[in-house]
Amino acid sequence: MGLPADPPETSELKLPDLGRLVVELAVGAGEVIRRRLYPNGEFDRSALQVSSKSTPTDVVTQVDVEVETWLVRAIRAVRPSDVILGEEGGAHDAGRAVGEPTGHVRWVIDPIDGTVNFVHGLPRFAVSIAVEVGGRTEVGCVHNPISGEVYSAVRGEGAWLHRVATRADVALRSADFGRRRLRGPAAVPLAAALVGTGFAYERGRRARQAAVVSQLMAEVADIRRMGAASLDLCSLADGELDAYFEAGLSPWDYAAGEFIAREAGCVISGLDGLDGLDGSGASTTMTAGCGPELADDFFRLLRRIGAAEV
Repeated sequence: MGLPADPPETSELKLPDLGRLVVELAVGAGEVIRRRLYPNGEFDRSALQVSSKSTPTDVVTQVDVEVETWLVRAIRAVRPSDVILGEEGGAHDAGRAVGEPTGHVRWVIDPIDGTVNFVHGLPRFAVSIAVEVGGRTEVGCVHNPISGEVYSAVRGEGAWLHRVATRADVALRSADFGRRRLRGPAAVPLAAALVGTGFAYERGRRARQAAVVSQLMAEVADIRRMGAASLDLCSLADGELDAYFEAGLSPWDYAAGEFIAREAGCVISGLDGLDGLDGSGASTTMTAGCGPELADDFFRLLRRIGAAEV
């Protein structure tokens, strides 16, 4: 797939234009993934070329690398001076320290969030792109290239979901491709809450996280562990989950998803760790979120069971 046509003017940053560009790039990256995975309309595991990073459960595929390379090239083509922080390549930047406070634009990208799902053919993984301006997230997009779902937000304009057609839609002639606003979960008591979470790669930490979940199970309705933080946060934004928490995420894991959830009206907290990308949300210590009515009880529970101390 080629680079985006008719890019927005780079000399004057306009958030609506940037929002459209981010969606276009996420959808384009999704098409790169689909073409590599389904060259003949069927899943081709040989295309993956899997290797490990920090642990045997922390995996990367050749497709991750190719998609990040495609995204960096596409961003550079229209915004050559911006900083880019990517999961697979680190800081794609000429001489500026990652996270250095400047008035410049920084892109935070994850070419495939949920790589373990991706490797096993589970259709819950996503391209995640967030854009900071002056250290504050202003635009985010999370795209599931298999379902076609596109979650997006521009600061002050709310969070939205629409779908793009995929090959699977040939038989789904009644599929709804309309755009609708996301408004977060309905108000429920803690005991009725469906809570999403995730686990770290390191075995010792996973055991501690499992102990936290065992305590949590006595206080909430049920737990879901679906394997892609960006999509979990979007499920929170869409009201499919009532709450979500996960310790030890990297910025590319949560940057777009937590911003979309906040634009949908959710409360996002780093709990007692340092706050996140723009000082009011997730952090690498803890990413926790829920609807405003549940926030006091849910965050109090997470502190009591030591969820951020694992």
